[in-house]
Amino acid sequence: MAETDRTRREIRLNAFDMATPGHIQQGMWTHPRDNATGYATLGHWTSLARLLERGLFDGLFLADVLGIYDVYGGNGDAALRGGVQVPLLDPVLTIPAMAAATTHLGFGVTSNTAYEPPYLFARRMSTLDHLTGGRIGWNIVTGYLDSAARALGYDAQMQHDDRYDLADEYMEALYALWEGSWAEDAVKRDRAGRIYADPARVRRISHQGRQFRIEAPHLCEPSPQRTPVLYQAGASDRGRRFAATHAECVFVNGTKPEVVRAIVDDIRARAAPRRVLVFVGATVVVGRTEREARDMLADYAAHADAEATLVHASASLGIDFSRYAMDEPVGGAPTQAIRSNVEAMAKVAGPAWTKRKLLEQSVLGSRQPPIVGDPAQVADALERWMREADVDGFNLSRTVMPECLEAFIGLVVPVLQERGLYKAAYAPGTYREKLFGAEARLPEAHAAARFRGGW
Repeated sequence: MAETDRTRREIRLNAFDMATPGHIQQGMWTHPRDNATGYATLGHWTSLARLLERGLFDGLFLADVLGIYDVYGGNGDAALRGGVQVPLLDPVLTIPAMAAATTHLGFGVTSNTAYEPPYLFARRMSTLDHLTGGRIGWNIVTGYLDSAARALGYDAQMQHDDRYDLADEYMEALYALWEGSWAEDAVKRDRAGRIYADPARVRRISHQGRQFRIEAPHLCEPSPQRTPVLYQAGASDRGRRFAATHAECVFVNGTKPEVVRAIVDDIRARAAPRRVLVFVGATVVVGRTEREARDMLADYAAHADAEATLVHASASLGIDFSRYAMDEPVGGAPTQAIRSNVEAMAKVAGPAWTKRKLLEQSVLGSRQPPIVGDPAQVADALERWMREADVDGFNLSRTVMPECLEAFIGLVVPVLQERGLYKAAYAPGTYREKLFGAEARLPEAHAAARFRGGW
C-alpha cells in the first residue's frame, strides 16, 4: 500500500474509559464540570453510549484491573485518597444496558486471563455477544499487579513471560469452546419435533493442558461473532509475539510517533499476512480557537493531582516513587509490571530520568502528552500520527467528562469528515464487520480457525 493510501485510511475511534472516578488523567474528577463521580449509576453509562454513537465512534474501550495500586508507599492509601482507579466497578455489567441504549456502538472490555477459568469466561463473552447483537470485543490482559494476585489467593503474580505462556493456553481453550463445540446447524428450534439442538452437532471439548482441563461442551449456542473481537495491549517482545498470534486490534501507548512506528512495524510483520488494526492512546483538548484550547488546558491542568499521578505510575512501572527524591535518577531494572511502559519512559526522558521529569511530562495527571488546539490543528495532529506511526485509529482518554467528548464530536469530527478521514454513517453488521469490512467470524488466517474441526 502506498504511503498516501495509508494516510487516507478512515480513522477508527474508541473512547477509553473505566468504571471508576480516576482513570488515566489523574485528578480530573475534582473539576466542577466533571461527571466521573456518577460512574456508579446506570444513567452515566447509557448517556455516554448514546453520546459516542451520536459521534459515530467505533467503540467504547473499557479498562479494568483486579487489584489496588499499592506500590507507591507500600499501601493503597494514596490511591484511595486520589480515586486512582479505585473504587472500581465490574465493567462487564455496564455493557448490556449500553447496548440496549444504542444500535451500532461496539464494546471492548478488559478481562484478565490469570484468575478465571476459561470455561466460565467463554460463557460470559458468548452471553455478551448474544445480548449485544455481535458488538462485543475483549481486551486480553495478563495482569501486572501483585495486589491482584494477593487478593485472589496467591503470594505474587507469575513472572511476566510465564503469564503470556498461560494466556496462550487460555486462548486455545477458548477457541475450542467458541469455534469448535457447536456446529452452525446445531440449533434446530424444531417445535413439532421437540428438538431444540441436535446432540450430534454439539461436540464435547477435551482440553488437557498444563494450566487448564476441560471436558465439556460449550454452554452457549453460536453467537453472532462466536469469538469476540480480540484486542491486546502488550508492547513488550513477548506481548508482541502474543499479539501477532491472537490480536485483531492492538492498543499501544502514544509517546513519539517514531517510537510507536517501530512497534507497529514489528507487530504487522509478525502477524503477516493477517491484518491487524493498531490504536494509539491519545488525549485531546480542543477549542473553537487555539487560544480557547490553551485556556482549557490550563483550567484542566489546575486540577491534575501529582501524588495520584505517581501512584498510577508506580503501579504501571513497578517502581515505588515515594522512595525517590525529585531529582534522584530512577533505576531502570526489569519489573513484573507493564514492561513496555518502563522502556517507553526511558526512550522519552532518557536513561537517567527522574520523578521531576515524569511529573513535568504529566501535564494533566498522566504521562500521555495532550494534543491541544483548534479543530483543524487537532485533525492535523491525528493525521500526522496516522502517517508517521502507521496507526489505524485512537483510544481517546477522558479529561473532563462529558465535555471533552462533546467538544471532540462537535468540533473535530466534522473536520475529519470534510477531509474524507471519518465515516458519515455506520456500516451494517457486527463489531468485527464494522471494523474490518469482512465477515462476522474470525478469518481462516487466524489461529482460532484450526479449532473449528470441520464443522
